[in-house]
Amino acid sequence: MPRILRIANRFNLGGPTFNVAYLTKYLPDDYETLLIGGDKEENEASSSHILSDLGITPVIVPEMQREISLGVDMAAYRAIEKIIDDFNPDIVHTHASKPGAIGRLAAHNRKVPVIVHTFHGHYFHSYFGKLKTNMFKQIERSLAKRTSKIIAISDIQKHELSIEHKIAPPDKFEVIPLGFDLDRFRTDTDSKRTAFRKEFNIQEYEVAIGIIGRLVDVKDHKYFLRLVKNVLDKTSKKVRFFIVGDGEMRQELEAYCTELNIQFNAFPAYQPSSAPLTFCSWRTDIDQINAGLDVVVLTSKNEGTPVSLIEAQASGTPVISTNVGGVENVVEHGKTGLLAEFSDEAKMTEHLLTLIEDENLRILMSKNGWEHVGERFHYTQLTNNMDRLYRSLLNQGQF
Repeated sequence: MPRILRIANRFNLGGPTFNVAYLTKYLPDDYETLLIGGDKEENEASSSHILSDLGITPVIVPEMQREISLGVDMAAYRAIEKIIDDFNPDIVHTHASKPGAIGRLAAHNRKVPVIVHTFHGHYFHSYFGKLKTNMFKQIERSLAKRTSKIIAISDIQKHELSIEHKIAPPDKFEVIPLGFDLDRFRTDTDSKRTAFRKEFNIQEYEVAIGIIGRLVDVKDHKYFLRLVKNVLDKTSKKVRFFIVGDGEMRQELEAYCTELNIQFNAFPAYQPSSAPLTFCSWRTDIDQINAGLDVVVLTSKNEGTPVSLIEAQASGTPVISTNVGGVENVVEHGKTGLLAEFSDEAKMTEHLLTLIEDENLRILMSKNGWEHVGERFHYTQLTNNMDRLYRSLLNQGQF
């Protein structure tokens, strides 16, 4: 029975946790998997409910933290080395940057036969300055030489990593899209829509627009707030906006609302009001939220595979997004949503106004959403593709 040590970053709410959870749970029974990773940070929502719902109990490595710290990172390295010695895996599969560095080094030094790494996103633009970015590229190139196979989650990401940033040759990469349990976004949508809109006192004639994700710089919620301001200044429709998620930029974003003269309401001190914008904080009922919204927006500077757009389309909710990273591998422009270049705020505003004003277009895009993502991003595709890759690497017998 092949043994897999799967190393996650942090068990915070987001796409990578779903990915590692479904791979741990749904790979064929002839694999034995141990899932380890760091804990969430204080300003993040926990994803422990995702794991517990699937009957998964991960091993927490407290030293696996987001920030770079030589002493703490060395402690994480030693902890992972010990786990490798005790578990004796045939495959070490790391997910995201910090575990990708520490985990791959430990696996290489302990002579693990197969080492796999998944880039869930990358930090080679929109994160750091040129000097720091180049340093991280050099580190990733070195780590790639110690890796049996690198997984990109979209064709665009593979092109960026192999051709633009030259992390490794193209044949070192395998493209395996993320997978999710999308069926829950197709069930009881009418009752979920009613529940969400009742909770926030949204009338049926009102158009509800939301953005879902961590409140961090790369997601660029300030961009979203400028779109809110543009729309409120230009439409005669009654529109409500919702920011679903929380994070380190919460206070800064609230201050930006004041600067833009956007009235807002916010959890946990939420009170029904006429304010056009609501900060919802963290929510786990994303299927209900998507059912209640009429449009989901993404304004990111950089993306791997945007989970919020996949889930929205599975729910039949049209999307609008900046065309960055792997977005165009997820959204079919003109059919399931509308895309614009990140720098084109006027076009993003125009797209948003189009969907606000044109209910028939929203209905048409709603019908196309499930057809576009339902099979491509289901967890069964993820596990089948990963199973084939693992068996191929194990059978090569050269690591």
